[in-house]
Amino acid sequence: MPPKRKGPLQTVQRGTDYIKIQVDRLMLEVSQLKGSTESKELAEASERCARLQQSVEEAMTTLKKLTKADELAPIGNYDQKKLEEENRLKMIQEKLQALALRVSPAQKPGASKQAENPSSSHTEEEDDAEDESEEESEEDDEDDDDDEDLEKEAPDKSSETFIAVSAFKGEQEGDLSVQKGDLLSIVSKNPDGWWLVHDSKGNQGLVPKTYLKVHQEEEEEEEEEDSETEEESEEEMDEASKTKQSSQQSTWDVVRKAVLEINATDVLAAMGAIPAGFRPSTLSTLLNEGKMYRSSYYLQPELSPSQLAFKDLFWDPDTGSVLPRVSRTSLTLTLWSCRMIPTPGVGVQVLSRHVRLCVFDGAKVLSNIHTVRASYSSKSLKTWTFTPRTVGILPSLLDGDCFVRSDSQSPDLGILFELGITYIRNSTGERGDLSCGWAFLKLFDVSSVPVPYRTYELTVHGGTPYEQGVDVDPSITRRAAGSVFQQMMVSRKQPKLVVKLKSPNTATRTHLNLLPDTLVGSTCSAHLVALYRQVLADALLRDRLTMQNADLICNPVLATFPEILDQTDLLDALRSAWAEKESVLKRSEKRDGELLKALFVQAYLDTVFPLLHSASLPPPRWADEELESLRAKAIFRPTPQGSLAALLSADSGQEAFDVAQVTYDFLRPTRAAAATAS
Repeated sequence: MPPKRKGPLQTVQRGTDYIKIQVDRLMLEVSQLKGSTESKELAEASERCARLQQSVEEAMTTLKKLTKADELAPIGNYDQKKLEEENRLKMIQEKLQALALRVSPAQKPGASKQAENPSSSHTEEEDDAEDESEEESEEDDEDDDDDEDLEKEAPDKSSETFIAVSAFKGEQEGDLSVQKGDLLSIVSKNPDGWWLVHDSKGNQGLVPKTYLKVHQEEEEEEEEEDSETEEESEEEMDEASKTKQSSQQSTWDVVRKAVLEINATDVLAAMGAIPAGFRPSTLSTLLNEGKMYRSSYYLQPELSPSQLAFKDLFWDPDTGSVLPRVSRTSLTLTLWSCRMIPTPGVGVQVLSRHVRLCVFDGAKVLSNIHTVRASYSSKSLKTWTFTPRTVGILPSLLDGDCFVRSDSQSPDLGILFELGITYIRNSTGERGDLSCGWAFLKLFDVSSVPVPYRTYELTVHGGTPYEQGVDVDPSITRRAAGSVFQQMMVSRKQPKLVVKLKSPNTATRTHLNLLPDTLVGSTCSAHLVALYRQVLADALLRDRLTMQNADLICNPVLATFPEILDQTDLLDALRSAWAEKESVLKRSEKRDGELLKALFVQAYLDTVFPLLHSASLPPPRWADEELESLRAKAIFRPTPQGSLAALLSADSGQEAFDVAQVTYDFLRPTRAAAATAS
């Protein structure tokens, strides 16, 4: 079950989580009844489906009545979260409508079977024509005498069945309100374009014909049903998006994406290509939604609640630099290995194995999401390793040494690790991200004392971080029902993540205290981020005419440096250039803060800045080996010395110039909303 939440919106979210679990459980049970003719089991499933539909409608009604003023505490992005919850309820409602059609109990055992297998019905017709004639006459009598029985039965192929391509809300008395995906039977077609229809619940009313399209019943084999559902869902979402107003298009795009991801995972699970505990990646979805969970977002200065000063950026007049700040949580950790991680089956090619980590309090993500790519051997695909031995500078993406900073006072604060893969289906070419499980390391005990620095072997759980008691591979757990020895052997086969918490050394601690209060990243880049923060403090706290001056600042480094934290290959190029400059410095020069900042700016302008908007540098794409190779060739090829020479070189074309490339607006990217929410 999801963690305990407070407030009306969180209560609705918790109820939706519970409903989703019940719906998934019902769908699994119904799938196991395929071909069954026991009307009692179908009737029970139909009743449960109806109760769940009623629960969804009640939750939707409650959600629509909620306002931000009802909350016990401020919630950031309240309207967006409310809209996301409404979309989630709509998706559950659509799945229940499709499920209700499959489990509708027929009046006779043969009716359900006839609808699923016409050829079988035709054989019975030849074997006993007289009995069939009697049944047909009885059905005709029932149709004439009782329309309600007809409405409860599944639509017959001889009558037209339509599907609602968009939601319609009744405007006048006699209109019928329908939701997208509702299956409707036509009673009469009026010349004015308003058709009289009735739905699966027995409600009857008028609906514009432009909201309807002919529904083609599935006649595929049972093993092709999941794939057909995926294709139909995509077609329906495409058709619905054409009829929506422009203000609703973005909403349905989110719904369509979520539906397709869920269906793709269901298809892979039905094929046996992934274990039952795999899910669509939660942290990957958050990363793709926008910049809110990226390092570049958390690198920006945060405004205080008054909006008149900075919350995490102060000037130290004694040192003439950034004032060091100690966060409640400031530590380093090393990812050692992942053991006994199940692998996908045939038909799925893995493009990347990785671990995403962030600060988490059991209910929400409280920091940026940092990704570390794992290494593995073809002889042991179930074992992932990190920080491999390499020559030269280790790429940031492969570096398992990470730092974690957070100023959250939550008693349940910890680090969430999500083990994931990026895959491609060989048959369709479809790409996706899956979670292979998750682990949580709580950083404080019940007395708010930090946990000791040592190596931890964390159990990897299946499902999402909001699900409890889900195994990555349930088949392994079922084997543990025997002797104690057998349980010990099974325990060794459970997925594990090995991490080591460490206290930062003196140099690393000095760098971390100059960083934002909340940030997760690679330890190898902490010194570069610290230098950027010092350049940022000079511009915002030292060189501005007055603290009330909010003019644009002409500084390419401030304007573009946060972008390279999201492009690790560019960050590696800067690390390499800085290492070369730092290697020739004398000991006294390394203690000169002004000299170090000047060299940092020069190294950035000479290497990274000309590449950011280079026409020869393809845009980044996660887990694309060919594209990563092309970017590496463009980044590390010999270039003219100096940023001006590189920008004016005939061999390196540039994109059209935008003033945003060289101007920094500190009001636009600040995290004022996050400060208010916290």
